[in-house]
Parts: sequence; C-alpha cells; structure tokens
Amino acid sequence: MSSVAIVPAAGRGERFGGAKLVADVGGVPLLDRTLRCLLDGGVEHVIVVMPPDGRFDSVRLLSDPRVMVVVNPDPSRGMFSSIQTGIEVAQGHPMLVLPGDMPFVSTSTVRTVLAAALQSVDVVVPRHDGRRGHPIALPERLKSHVVQAPATTNLSEVLKASGVPRIEIDVQDPGILRDVDVKGDLS
Repeated sequence: MSSVAIVPAAGRGERFGGAKLVADVGGVPLLDRTLRCLLDGGVEHVIVVMPPDGRFDSVRLLSDPRVMVVVNPDPSRGMFSSIQTGIEVAQGHPMLVLPGDMPFVSTSTVRTVLAAALQSVDVVVPRHDGRRGHPIALPERLKSHVVQAPATTNLSEVLKASGVPRIEIDVQDPGILRDVDVKGDLS
C-alpha cells in the first residue's frame, strides 16, 4: 500500500494578512516548500485540501502527478474538517498529516516518521526538545475514526479516543514545531 500525506490548506490566513500559502520563502511559495519536503521525504501521494475559492497558481507542485487537490466545501468549520476531507479520499498507509503552513519541516524528518510508520500500526509523532510536532503519521485503521468524528472536535481528541498507541520519535528538527501564522514567522 502506498504512503499518502494530507495537507490542510483551506484556512484564510487572516492573521497573516491573506495569501499566506503563496508567500515567498527563500524564493519559493510557502506551500511548495511544504509539499517538496513530503515528496522528497518519500511520501508517494499528497492530498492538498483547499477552500472552494482557493487559487494558488504560483504553487508549481500542485500540478505534480503525485499531488491531488480536493476541496473542503466549508473550511470555516476549522482545520479538522480539512483533515477529514483529505483522509476521506486517501488510500494508503501510513497517512501523514502536515499543515500547509509548515514549510520548515526537513525532508529527513519526513523520512524518519515515514520509516517508523511503515514498521508500525500505531500513531507516529516526531518530537523535538520534548515537544511533539508534525508530520503526524496515522495508520490506515484510523481512517474511519477520523472521518466519522464530529467536525467540532480535533485530531488530538480523536486519536486519544481511538485508544491507538502513540510512538514518539526524537528528531533534531525545530521545523516540526514551526508553523506560519503571521508574516514575522517567516524570518
């Protein structure tokens, strides 16, 4: 079975001032950097969950044949609804979840999480300096738990309620903790 990643990218980026996912990060659109770390890290398929009016023309990797775009019809319900939208169409094991606004995750971290998840039927989470981050790897057996959960919950609550054990892997990558909320987060 092929590995797959879900990239929630349907938020409005209001705190950033809009257009966050196409912001320049070292000469590359932010979302391209997030997608590149997943693809270069060995993930075989990536599902990007966008809003109904999402236009990311400058994001080149959206046209990569390994990348599928799906639409969250109501992203105002929050990020978990985008995770549900992506996981509902996902086919594969493991299923990694990496928010679109996390362009600083290293390829080696993706490889490490993916390798551990391929050897496990548990949830795999990277940890840096004692703090858990992303990408999170979910076993395929959690798909129905996520899809059927109320959209008002969050992934952490669903994972806790599922009873599936969690494996934490220490990584030397502060990028697993670094998302972009405001323009100052890019410096």
